[in-house]
Amino acid sequence: YVVSKGDLLLDTEKYKKLFQISEKFHSTLNVDDLLGEIFVTLKEIFPNYSYSLLLAQDAYHHSDLPIMDLEYDSENMIVINAYESGEIQFESSDASEHAALYAPLKSNSKIYGVLQVIAPEMTKFPADEAEFIRSLSESAGSALENAKLHQQAQKTISDLQLINKASYQLNSNQPLVETMTIMSEQIKSSFDAQEVGFFLFTRDQLTAKVLPGSTAFFLTQQAQIYIDYVKGKFQQSNEPLFIGDLNLPQPLSPVFHSVMAVPVVVSKKLKGFSIIMHRDPYFFPFEAFKLLQSLVYHSSLALTNALLRAELEKLVTTDHLTKLHSRKFLDEKIQQSMKKDEEGSFILIDIDNFKEINDTYGHQIGDLILVQVANLIKSSIRESDIGARWGGEELAIYLPRVSLETGVVIAQRILHKVSECSDPHITVSCGVSYWKKERNDTYQYLFKRADEALYRAKETGKNKVVIQEDASMVC
Repeated sequence: YVVSKGDLLLDTEKYKKLFQISEKFHSTLNVDDLLGEIFVTLKEIFPNYSYSLLLAQDAYHHSDLPIMDLEYDSENMIVINAYESGEIQFESSDASEHAALYAPLKSNSKIYGVLQVIAPEMTKFPADEAEFIRSLSESAGSALENAKLHQQAQKTISDLQLINKASYQLNSNQPLVETMTIMSEQIKSSFDAQEVGFFLFTRDQLTAKVLPGSTAFFLTQQAQIYIDYVKGKFQQSNEPLFIGDLNLPQPLSPVFHSVMAVPVVVSKKLKGFSIIMHRDPYFFPFEAFKLLQSLVYHSSLALTNALLRAELEKLVTTDHLTKLHSRKFLDEKIQQSMKKDEEGSFILIDIDNFKEINDTYGHQIGDLILVQVANLIKSSIRESDIGARWGGEELAIYLPRVSLETGVVIAQRILHKVSECSDPHITVSCGVSYWKKERNDTYQYLFKRADEALYRAKETGKNKVVIQEDASMVC
């Protein structure tokens, strides 16, 4: 067998080209870029052939490239043989109008898929070209493994950074609302989730309270079917949920099909849970599920501490009996309002003849009356308004950005409600004061004027509203 000098030069050039291709493959650490580079290279070297890549896992979807999932069925046996054996397979016959080659993309540890190369108008694949494609596919397989390992390492680093950042946020003593909002945004970004919910069980574990940071969807009625479903599962078992295509009992039809839910467990006790959802079925990979478990596990104790801290802050700023705000909290909010708002109204309320009520009915009934009046106040004001216990039988309301006229209307409404709804029957007296930025007022003087107006109301017959501007004016 004699090899010509021309053949040797041709082989030298071919393998020089293969070395350059291999070097280029291994310099690419992005899986998507590498797969695209394989097709560019094949097109340069074999412009008349056609190609497709069948991947066994982690399917790469790109409209411009012929990449498909490798499926196990009887029609693909030659592809399956190439994949399972790790050896190149040929498909050719005298009657066929083309020859086909199936080269496995393999590294030292695994096979990632099979490269299909079709040579038109041939009955048999040229041996030298088959050997070149085999070497090229092995180089691509090795480079693909390196790229995937790099990708996994970057993902691991990113996951650890997410866990560390979330734990830091939860341990940073920030307000719970701000902390949970930041955590929610991190989860949405990392998991591409459409909805994120955090829930805390009540003491009887019958109700799951929506926590700050949850997306707005979980405050709607439509979300209740998902909350009840997950809550029911966790009441039976503390096992996390990974659902690719959620099925609900008829006639319920889920809008969100991909659901991941992880319980918050502290000292072996179920405290709450988180829910991550997407409309598309099978949207979340299993790696995302493992990351979510790790994230919630590492954050559980810190989250519980944040909740306890928020509860403690609420106790400090809330009157134990009436559940209205404390006077200290009211003072702080009024001072803040007088710095940023244009106006505000203040109402001081006193229960008429409260000492006689305590003497007649006892202090327990006196406490009950305080609670009744507090509940009537809460039902008469906005969420942005502040109801507080001023001290003893005196209660107070601050109405930011509310005119004097509106403040008087609200005070009269409360006065009438108390007179009509209290049991045993009582009445209240109200003093109303008002501030406006252009008058350069102080919050101490605001209180003083309301107190003087209230004193005037008590002195002139009780069960009435008196305004700050003119103590003789009675409404």
